[in-house]
Amino acid sequence: MTDADPTKTPAEIEESEPKANVLQGGGSVARASAIIVTIIIATIVGLSLWYLAQPQPVLVQGEADATRIDIAARIDGKVGERPVERGDNVKTGAVLFKIDNPELITKLQQAEASLGVAKANLANIEAGTRPEEVAQKKAAKDVAAANLVLAKNSFARVKELTANGNASIQRLDEVTNDLQVAQSGDEQAKIAYQEAVNGYTPEQRAIAHANVAQAQASIDTIKAQVDELTVTAPIAAQVYQIGAEMGEYVSPGVPLLSLVDLNDVWIRFDLREDLVKGLRVGDEFKMRVPALGNREITAAIRVIAPKGEYSGWRATRATGDFDLRTFEVRAYPDPAVPELRPGMSIYAVAPAPSVK
Repeated sequence: MTDADPTKTPAEIEESEPKANVLQGGGSVARASAIIVTIIIATIVGLSLWYLAQPQPVLVQGEADATRIDIAARIDGKVGERPVERGDNVKTGAVLFKIDNPELITKLQQAEASLGVAKANLANIEAGTRPEEVAQKKAAKDVAAANLVLAKNSFARVKELTANGNASIQRLDEVTNDLQVAQSGDEQAKIAYQEAVNGYTPEQRAIAHANVAQAQASIDTIKAQVDELTVTAPIAAQVYQIGAEMGEYVSPGVPLLSLVDLNDVWIRFDLREDLVKGLRVGDEFKMRVPALGNREITAAIRVIAPKGEYSGWRATRATGDFDLRTFEVRAYPDPAVPELRPGMSIYAVAPAPSVK
């Protein structure tokens, strides 16, 4: 209570005292509100600083991928048939392309004809000399022997006549030459007859067999090329891309189409080596697939391999102390996710180092 003002009446003093009490109460409320606001602001600032001081998880983005097989032509020619389209599911051995190459078919027919000739020649040699030919050689031998006997008799008579002076020296020279010719003819006839009886030599038979084998090898080589005119699927897969159209000329080594094996789908992340630190093959971590409604899946690491020098490098310090390389981390869904398709984006928190 304050001292009463002597100039005021008792009624005025009573009216002024409640107003003073109200003013004092309002000041206390204002101070309390200010304190509460200050506390709230301080709390918000403290929580913000604490949050900023906490290590934030690193989000990494990857991409689904799968085994891809590029099918190329091994024989040149024009595309004759292509019974598949992009997106088709094909089985092992399914026909993908048929290539037309008439020249190669003609070469095969020529090689088959050469094989027929070689086989006929071998059969002739294996059969040996015909009896008619042996008889003919024997008759020629007998004729040569008779001519030799005649030549010997004529030489003996002329020699005797020349000794008696009844024949000239020139006549003796003639019969001497006839005798030599008859002897040579007799020797040749005997050899020819013996060859006919003995047949072909082992060397001739070996040559005939070699000719047949050579012709067969030529056919096998060309047949292998002809088989390449029909391009089939090596595995059960899906047609991913098509690189040749109907009637288009293709060369050996040029890709015709690509297949993708949807039974072998994995997830690829390209991570800096500071993020790869401590990761091991077999580690599992969770990730999400936006294309599947942000579905969460689990994947296990199977491959950790450095990428080439062309891939993203980043200097760790301005002075260029050393560079951080990029590693490819390949993880396989466990369990498998049939809906996962190559090209789908994946995001995940960078895997924590293994504590094994």
